[in-house]
Amino acid sequence: MAILYKDIHDLKREDLEELFLSVEWSSGHFPDKLVVAMKNFHTVYSAWDGDKLVGMICAMDDGIMNAYVHYLLVNPAYHGQTIGRTLVAKVKEHYKDYLRIAVIAYDDELHFYSDCGFVKSKDASPMFITSLWT
Repeated sequence: MAILYKDIHDLKREDLEELFLSVEWSSGHFPDKLVVAMKNFHTVYSAWDGDKLVGMICAMDDGIMNAYVHYLLVNPAYHGQTIGRTLVAKVKEHYKDYLRIAVIAYDDELHFYSDCGFVKSKDASPMFITSLWT
């Protein structure tokens, strides 16, 4: 079945919980919060295999210059099908007139983001205050 991409913010808690837990992200343990978060993100693109949510990308922005990709996740059963790259391409197209699109990449994923056109900063490091464990 072909993957269908949607620009929607109203996602079901069960779909979000399943997707986030499939990649072992602790956010998946808070599906009700994820539902609200998706409604508050400026940009949300999702990938669907029929009625199954298999991937998504979410970004926030300042309306003119800077955008930040907060979530990019693809169910591991769907890796290797260019879903992640397609989602990144949708965000890059959406924000093509912005001056900066930023992402905080886990070290294991640096190669993926580099292949998508992101460049690792030589003079900046991400910092967090968080209670999430992944």
